[in-house]
Order: sequence, then structure tokens, then C-alpha cells
Amino acid sequence: MKNKDSVHTLSEIEKGKVIYTASVNTSGGRGEGISRSSDEKLNIRLSSPGSGGDGTNPEQLFAAGWSACFESAMATAAYKMKIRLPRDLSINAEVDLCLEEGEYTLQVRLNISLPGIERAVAEAIADAAHQICPYSKATRRNIDVQVNVV
Repeated sequence: MKNKDSVHTLSEIEKGKVIYTASVNTSGGRGEGISRSSDEKLNIRLSSPGSGGDGTNPEQLFAAGWSACFESAMATAAYKMKIRLPRDLSINAEVDLCLEEGEYTLQVRLNISLPGIERAVAEAIADAAHQICPYSKATRRNIDVQVNVV
């Protein structure tokens, strides 16, 4: 049975309810898996990190999702600060899969480029975005995260 991704009304948003639900079905895991979204906009092969397989891996997907979300959070922060972000801004998200004492962990570096913006201002935007971004909130105190303005 397919679940459709859903968008909710403004009145639901104002009440603090869910505004969107992504539904992705994965089978086969990171080794030789396939992930498909209910709206069929995502349909990808998975492979283990560093294996040379045909697909992407969960760490790459996490990096893509977090960096996209973080860029939106920077736009919100910059708007509140009355600062216009450069069109050529970029975020290079690096997600490390680590093995520590037999257990897997993650660590992340968000390397942010804001050309033409003074370093102190860029850092203020990045710091504010890190407080706003849902990925940052979800991982806070759970994994090592570095936010770097480059």
C-alpha cells in the first residue's frame, strides 16, 4: 500500500502539527538496496560506503538533506538579520561513518561558503541557522557537529 507524501494546512502548522511527511520504502539495506518514495520522485540504488557499488549510501543522502535544510535555515536567519545572502553560497556537508569500540557513529562537518559577506556576519548567520535547522536540532548532543565558515 502506497502512502502519499502529504502537505498540511496553515491552520495545522499554527497548531504545531506536522506540515509534511516523507514516506520512503527501503529494501535490501545499504549493501544492495533500493529506496523509493511514495510519490516516486526518489528512486535510488544503495551501496555500502566506499564499496564502489552503483548506488549512493545513507551518509550521502544525510549530507544532502542536511545541507539543503541548513541552507534554508541560513536564509531564514539572514532574513531576520536583514542581510541578503549571495546567490553563489554553498554548503559542503561531510558525514563520517565511524567505528568506535565496535559501535557505529556519525560525525559531521558543515563547511559554509558565503562569498562577499564579512566573516563575523557569516559566522553569525551560520550559528543562527544551526539553532533553526531541524537536522541540527535532531542531532544536537547526539553526534559531533562542526559548523565552519570557509
